[in-house]
Amino acid sequence: MSQAESSIAQAPQHRGVINRYRGWLPGIPDHAVATLGEGGTPLIEAPCVSEKVGASVHLKFEGLNPTASFKDRGMTVALSRAAARGERLSICASTGNTAASAAAYSARAGMTCFVVVPVGKIAMGKAVQILAHGARVVQIEGNFDDALRISQRAAAEMDDVALVNSVNPDRIEGQKTSAFEISESLGAPPEALALPVGNAGNITAYWRGFSEWRDAGYSEHAPRMLGFQAAGSAPLVEGHDVQNPETVASAIRIGAPASKEGALAAMRESGGLIESVTDEEILDAQLLLAREEGVFCEPASAAGVAGLLKLAGEGRAPTGTVVSVLTGHGLKDPDVILARNRLPDPLPADFDTVADYMRREGG
Repeated sequence: MSQAESSIAQAPQHRGVINRYRGWLPGIPDHAVATLGEGGTPLIEAPCVSEKVGASVHLKFEGLNPTASFKDRGMTVALSRAAARGERLSICASTGNTAASAAAYSARAGMTCFVVVPVGKIAMGKAVQILAHGARVVQIEGNFDDALRISQRAAAEMDDVALVNSVNPDRIEGQKTSAFEISESLGAPPEALALPVGNAGNITAYWRGFSEWRDAGYSEHAPRMLGFQAAGSAPLVEGHDVQNPETVASAIRIGAPASKEGALAAMRESGGLIESVTDEEILDAQLLLAREEGVFCEPASAAGVAGLLKLAGEGRAPTGTVVSVLTGHGLKDPDVILARNRLPDPLPADFDTVADYMRREGG
């Protein structure tokens, strides 16, 4: 066997977060596990962002989960637990990523999925996923908060229906596993963790994961939690619900976060913060990540990096090792990029013309 073949043979196979972290999760019988091999996402060094922030910044790229967002971690646990209970239907309110993940994992679990979405408020990349997996789409003339209220009532009043939004505690349990992976990859938790905040389940989950890791004796500290909302959709920053949230970052366009209390507790207990960044700052951070670090994330995912850059500009940046969570892949929301860029006009199929163009544009 060659050295390359030996290396491949010895490489560990990622079997999903339930199999990897079963001892940290609620009980799930083997026959009910619905997994697509989620988790095991890369932690990428970000030298350009590090220089600008003045810290050693790493990117936890959750866009490389099976449905291209962090939602898969929680969905495998929520749908597996629902399948174990014998439930036949799942339902969720969503601005896109939750619905895409619920549709995929419901299909894997053999359940019928209903997704309630605000009309005209879902990115095309996510809508395509939902339809591909065969979920039943319910478009409503309202916002995410209206969709969540309807979904919660359906789960409460109808038989055999599992609600798989982040108000479901099984979702939080699955999502906390990313904190374990970060701690394992770095050898210890970072000094700070930056991430976008929409419905606030993810910041709640990360804090739970880091706290459990510390309390189990695997580390002496847990990171400061730095959460960032979009300025047009920042109820936790403003101190009240936002009736008509608006932001280019569709994944965090939520005016009444369901996990509000968990997010505020994470901020207080970690000595962290929850602040806002503008759409311009978010889009600039998305462009910086794509063009300087080679990592393409959806706009909402760039809110954490936008926040770090904002703090650095104000002399408040964290120091030491910092992780910014990129929650979804850029292909989830291609319209944002297409609105800011266009393909150039065609050139003649002639080498000299192409070479001249390369010399002009090559810098």
